[in-house]
Amino acid sequence: MPGPARVYRALVLTVTSVNVNGLRAAAKKGFVEWLAGTSADVLCLQEVRAEAAQLPETVREPEGWHVVHAPAAAKGRAGVSLYTRREPERVRVGFGSAEFDGSGRYVEADLPGVTVASLYLPSGDVGTERQDEKVRFMEEFLAYLKELRVKAAADGREVVVCGDWNIAHEKADLRNWRGNTKNSGFLPEEREWLSRVLDPADGGYVDVVRALHPDIDGPYSWWSYRGRAFDNDTGWRIDYQMTTPGLADRAVKAYVERAATHAERWSDHAPVTVVYGYGVR
Repeated sequence: MPGPARVYRALVLTVTSVNVNGLRAAAKKGFVEWLAGTSADVLCLQEVRAEAAQLPETVREPEGWHVVHAPAAAKGRAGVSLYTRREPERVRVGFGSAEFDGSGRYVEADLPGVTVASLYLPSGDVGTERQDEKVRFMEEFLAYLKELRVKAAADGREVVVCGDWNIAHEKADLRNWRGNTKNSGFLPEEREWLSRVLDPADGGYVDVVRALHPDIDGPYSWWSYRGRAFDNDTGWRIDYQMTTPGLADRAVKAYVERAATHAERWSDHAPVTVVYGYGVR
């Protein structure tokens, strides 16, 4: 007689990242409905701009999710959150920076075999202290990214750092690149820093969306509310999922969840989703 049938199922990890441009406002515009319908296993939010107690219950701790909120000490600014279907093994807020750990810009959690993180890198503004702050953040954060990668490898783990990195890396990552060469977000020194993050001999991370879509413009993830930027797809690709090479090799699909119309947007950013395959068992 044949033995008992073995049941095989695909093992996947679906990760979505989105800058919500104020979670309380997004909740009123359609985020709650989007959250109810998402198939993501992990959701990384940026620019939450609220403390947990200020959030409606539908997004503060929705059923079926384990949630970590990391608000900024400065009220109404920044703020990152992590939503995971599975309870994390460990959570860390900040990356060991005396200046930035209270700024609501980084939170990470350990899940089986992978560390996931939500990042909101400062946007900067050329010629101002905001740009100086961005430069200081980048310097400290690159050092941490390397440390995280090495530690994760020693523990047999992969890493994915999701979020709004506020830098378009290449010309293909923004529609109007010629008009932005002297603006924060596309400065040569910022792009060079991101190249270091992605250099196998330096940061050692992989831009998963670009790896899966190497020969296209975009796909953009942010469009200004000004004018008809969204309708004309005059956007920027500044929301990334940066992973260790082992996890990047498992990425099977990556896409931007662009709203059908301008009126249906609940943020000026769109969710960036990647599906990572783990084979079968």
